[in-house]
Amino acid sequence: MATENSGPERVTFGRGYSVWIMGIDGTWRRNCVLKAVSANDAELMLDGSIEGLNLKEFFLLLSSTGLAYRRCELIRVNGSEIDVRFLKAKSKNGKPKRDDQATA
Repeated sequence: MATENSGPERVTFGRGYSVWIMGIDGTWRRNCVLKAVSANDAELMLDGSIEGLNLKEFFLLLSSTGLAYRRCELIRVNGSEIDVRFLKAKSKNGKPKRDDQATA
């Protein structure tokens, strides 16, 4: 019996990819390893403790200069591994933007 994958395709990295997470206000930053990623979410392995960090919303920095990033929210914690969901930008009226809308 064939199973159907209803979610987006996920890419798993064998050795991982070095990335960073950073607080929305920029007051903290931690090294981590990107283990898997899809269009909607990612799996990370953190270096060090997350105790005391506000992980409700944060940035996943894909480059050391911070020019490539995604806004995230925490979904699950399992020891030093976390799962995050990518957040979409909102329009001025508070509704999520569609990908085909032009930004003014």
